[in-house]
Amino acid sequence: MSLPRNPTEAHRNFFAEVHEVVRLVPAGRVTTYGAIAHYLGARHGARMVGWAMMAAHTADAYVPAHRVINRLGLLTGRHHFATPTAMQQALEAEGVQVVDDEVQDFKKRFWDPATELE
Repeated sequence: MSLPRNPTEAHRNFFAEVHEVVRLVPAGRVTTYGAIAHYLGARHGARMVGWAMMAAHTADAYVPAHRVINRLGLLTGRHHFATPTAMQQALEAEGVQVVDDEVQDFKKRFWDPATELE
């Protein structure tokens, strides 16, 4: 599957595109804000992807926001979940080991939409 990647496309809804990409991340895998931004043609848009993750609860369908972490493998978005440990618990329920807010085996778990969706 490939999503629209032209940033000037009429009626583009960046948040909806981010949510659609995140829905494609398989259970037990993680991706990064930057990888999603790069895939969607917003090379320096990692922060905007973060904003989209903060708005994930408003999406029409479930968005597994717990699968989006920072480029170092850290759970930097954990403060935006219902409890301080909810993000870690959701990842661990999928078999992802987290120690001190850091995904273990990050390189093995990393899912890159630029390669996985082409």
